[in-house]
Amino acid sequence: MEKGNYELLVFSFLHFFTTAIKLISHTHTHTNTYTMQPHHPQTPSRDRFIANRSAIDLDVARYALEGKSSTENSNDDENGGRMDDDGKQQQSIGIASPSKEAYKKSLASNYSVQASGENGDHMNSKILAFKSKAPAPPSGMENASREMYSSNHIGVLKGGKKQFRHIPQAPERILDAPELVDDYYLNLIDWSSQNSIAVALGCTVYLWNAGTGAIDQLMQTDVENDEEDYVTSVNWAPDGKHIAVGTNNAEVQIWDASRARKVRTLKGHEARVGALAWNGTQLATGSRDTTVMTHDVRIREHCTNTFTCHSQEVCGLKWSPSGTQLASGGNDNSLHIYDSQSLSNGTYRHKLVAHQAAVKALAWCPWQANVLASGGGTADRCIKFWNANTGAMTNSVDTHSQVCALQWNTHERELLSSHGYSQNQLCLWKYPTMTKIAEFTGHTARVLHMAQSPDGTTVVSAAADETLRFWKCFAENSADSKRVAKDAANAERSVLKRFNFR
Repeated sequence: MEKGNYELLVFSFLHFFTTAIKLISHTHTHTNTYTMQPHHPQTPSRDRFIANRSAIDLDVARYALEGKSSTENSNDDENGGRMDDDGKQQQSIGIASPSKEAYKKSLASNYSVQASGENGDHMNSKILAFKSKAPAPPSGMENASREMYSSNHIGVLKGGKKQFRHIPQAPERILDAPELVDDYYLNLIDWSSQNSIAVALGCTVYLWNAGTGAIDQLMQTDVENDEEDYVTSVNWAPDGKHIAVGTNNAEVQIWDASRARKVRTLKGHEARVGALAWNGTQLATGSRDTTVMTHDVRIREHCTNTFTCHSQEVCGLKWSPSGTQLASGGNDNSLHIYDSQSLSNGTYRHKLVAHQAAVKALAWCPWQANVLASGGGTADRCIKFWNANTGAMTNSVDTHSQVCALQWNTHERELLSSHGYSQNQLCLWKYPTMTKIAEFTGHTARVLHMAQSPDGTTVVSAAADETLRFWKCFAENSADSKRVAKDAANAERSVLKRFNFR
């Protein structure tokens, strides 16, 4: 071996040995330093995402990736090439050929990739996928909860936004009512279950058949012997065949409408009878003599109870749908509620004095047995809602005009009110929010009375302008009407289970 080669070999060996010693010493020092520190488990980084290879369509991903690069090149060509660091324009190398463009289009159609957007991005192509789709359920499997969770979604898809029914603002029909007495404290119109409307015009009661349009005169007071006598109230019996007529000479007459024949006369009051309310074969009457009387029309001694709760004329009377509660309103601004126990004892259950004017407008909620709505006169102008069981007032709304009559919608949770001074309009309210839905105008004087058709879709209003107007304001809405009817049936059934009738 030559001397020069030997020296080179020794030098290489020494260099390797020295490097190994340095490496061992460095490793020893680093190990000692590391072991002196407390051991912390390594936590995974939160900004890393690992692609799921099985969820990636490699062909589509490659096509999307190549499409983006080609789009960048084409953009560079349109702009005249790229710019280098010195600001000099470089010439683009790639030139798109027609054959390549045709090939790309065929790939796009085969991979079902949509066309590029405005920025050149493919709308539904993803290069990486980080989550696999849920596996398809086995054939024949049915999810029992699917209908429950998807019912609202299906309704939205079918109907879109919530459908609101159309409420006609104009009356369906207008009839003349000459000699209709302009007196707030009287009740001169009612609609029977047989679709016949009774209206009192002066001293005469007329019957108008809403189905055929036929008009018949039912009765007339004895004006020959008493020129000051006139009809002050009318009210149909539940059977739709008999009607009670109150007069100014303190009589209550029972008429058989089918035969236009008077059945009997009930006496006992000492002044005009302005309010009547049937409950089966029981009739409640309210008079200017401040008394409320209950009558059993089947027996000779018809008067079963007399209540002297009011201090002025009684102008409003309403039985609850269950027939177990009676409400009376008077010109003394008070409202009285009677139940089955107090009726038998000759007293009232609650005396409510929140109104600041006469209480004529009364209406029991058809689907909530213990809810009563009442309306006050010109000095009050409020609609108030009461819990008939506790006597508590649950709500009060200022209508800014005299409240003459109230009617509940039996198909929707709505309340219709008629008004006097100063706007003479009808207002439809959403219950219980009392948001005004619609206003019906046309009457030129205060709207004193309202009555509802047997099917609950139409309301007739009688005003001091001597006209009757028919409003199709309670048109039936299938879903809500079924719900409200069911609630009303349940409410009545629950009450009937609690009380026994004679």
